[in-house]
Amino acid sequence: MAYSFNIPYSKNKLRLMRKFVTKVLHEHSVPDIETNMMVLAVDEVCANIIIHGQCSDLEDYVKISISFNKEGVWFDIIDKGAAFDIIKYNEPILGDLIRTKQKGGVGIMLVKKIMDKIEFDSSPNQNTLRLFKNVTFEK
Repeated sequence: MAYSFNIPYSKNKLRLMRKFVTKVLHEHSVPDIETNMMVLAVDEVCANIIIHGQCSDLEDYVKISISFNKEGVWFDIIDKGAAFDIIKYNEPILGDLIRTKQKGGVGIMLVKKIMDKIEFDSSPNQNTLRLFKNVTFEK
C-alpha cells in the first residue's frame, strides 16, 4: 500500500507535508528517531524543490509517495521543476562552510547521510527522486 501527498510549490505548506509523513511512519510503527530523521530528509528535498526548482506552473504540486517493504521505507518525490541530480552533487567541505560563515549547503549532505539508498531519474516532463531508509519496525 502506498500513501501519497501533494504539496503546492509553497514553503508555507511544508508543515503539512511533515505532519503527513510523520503520521504515516507512526502508523507503521517506525521508531521516533528514525521518523524524525526521515521527516528531516524529505523536508529538505521538498524545500529545495520549492525554492530552487523553478517550476513555471505554480498551480502544480510536488508529489510524495510513501511505500513500505519488509526492509524499510521508500519515498518517491516527483516534481516538474528544474532537474537537480542529488546523486551527482559534490558535498561542500564542512570546515570551509564554517570558516566562510556560509549559510546553507548542508541539507543535501544530511539527506545523503540519513537515507540508505538514493535514486534519481529525470525526463522532459518530470523528475523522480527515490529515497530508501532501512528500518527496524517496532512491534
